[in-house]
Amino acid sequence: MRTALVQLVEDFLSAFVFLGIYLTIGNLTLAVSAAIAVGLGQFGFVRWRGRRFDIMQWLSLGLVVAFGAAALMTNDARFMMAKPSFVHFAIGAVMLRPGWMERYMPPMVKEHVPESVLAVNGYAWAALMFVLGSTNIYVAAYCSAATWAWFITVVATGAKVALFAAQYVMLQILIRRDLGRVRVLAAPATSRTSPPANG
Repeated sequence: MRTALVQLVEDFLSAFVFLGIYLTIGNLTLAVSAAIAVGLGQFGFVRWRGRRFDIMQWLSLGLVVAFGAAALMTNDARFMMAKPSFVHFAIGAVMLRPGWMERYMPPMVKEHVPESVLAVNGYAWAALMFVLGSTNIYVAAYCSAATWAWFITVVATGAKVALFAAQYVMLQILIRRDLGRVRVLAAPATSRTSPPANG
């Protein structure tokens, strides 16, 4: 799951760069250009490391270029502000696939937590992505850039951290409960095989 969170940060890096420059100096052209440059830089960095761009990275790059161009042509920052919504929607759609979380789970979780629980947790992440994406469209369309900045950095990021923390605690509880059950079931078998006490 940590890997998934890192991926989310990478997907929204260009939005954060745009946000920082636009709110600091108010220059839309510079902010959009910097965001596009970051997207292209991420592409170059991935290729330099000998890795391949996955579909989400291609989508993020395509969106920042397309929405950046729209923002520059219309002189409207809301296009760039809306871009994270479509990343959220795309990630949410991927997270609707049952079992997507299992690849991010350590062996301890896979051993002691039912697949159905992981599936429900995966759907919870998908639901969060759709809610954040929809809310971001509203905030980008009807609120100020400062309000959008607060939403995308504090609310959206905080919601992801909160869900991650809640799921981490829940998984730890389930693991400990299952380990306790295993110990209880193993105790009689151990006592039967132990040598009789001398008396």
